[in-house]
Amino acid sequence: MAYSGAVKAGGPADVHELQALMISKVAVGPMDNNAYLLRCRATDEQLLIDAANEPRTLLDLIGRDGIASVVTTHQHGDHWQALAEVVGATGARTYAGREDAEGIPVRTDVLVDDGDILRVGQVELTARHLAGHTPGSIALVYDDPHGHPHVFTGDCLFPGGVGNTWGDQGRFASLLHDVETKLFDRLPDETWVYPGHGGDTTLGAERPHLTAWRERGW
Repeated sequence: MAYSGAVKAGGPADVHELQALMISKVAVGPMDNNAYLLRCRATDEQLLIDAANEPRTLLDLIGRDGIASVVTTHQHGDHWQALAEVVGATGARTYAGREDAEGIPVRTDVLVDDGDILRVGQVELTARHLAGHTPGSIALVYDDPHGHPHVFTGDCLFPGGVGNTWGDQGRFASLLHDVETKLFDRLPDETWVYPGHGGDTTLGAERPHLTAWRERGW
C-alpha cells in the first residue's frame, strides 16, 4: 500500500520507502505523538526522531539492528518520555537543539545548531533551528537527491498552522519567521512534512495560508 502517514496509537507503523531512505512512522500514546525511524538503505544504520513514549513499541520498531542515534526535536515532556529507556537499551547517541538540551532529563551528547548536518548511514539531514514553540526546537530536512525534500518538523509546523505559542505574540512572530525563512523560502511545494502529532502535509498545501496565519496570530 502507498504511504499515507495516517497512524494511530496502538496501530501499526506506516512506512515511506524512498530510494536511499526508509521512514517508518508510528504513533504512541497518551498524546498521539509521532515517532520516526529512519533507516539508510545502503548501510542499514538507523536513527530515531523523538522517543516520545511507549518504549516497548519503539524498541520493537527499531528491532535487533538497533539505532546509532536518537534526535529529540524539542524539550517538551511528551517528546522524550521513552528516551532514557531507548538509549539504555540501544546505547544510541543523543542529539537535541542547543537551547533546549537543559530541559531534557537525559544527557544530550551532541548539541545541534542551525545548519548542522546529522547523518544516518550515507544519508544527510540538515538541522533547522525554529525558535518559538520552544527556544531550541529543531526540524530535520532530508533533501532527497532522487526526489523531493522531506522535513521532520516536531511541533513547529502542522497541517493548518505553526506550533502553539500560547498567545505570546513575540514567540509566534519568531516561529512564523523561522518557518517561513528556513522552510517555505528554501524548499519547494513538493516537500513532504512529517509533524510531531497527527497527519502529514506538504509545504505546497500550507503555503497559501501563510498570510492568514500571520493575520490570526497563531
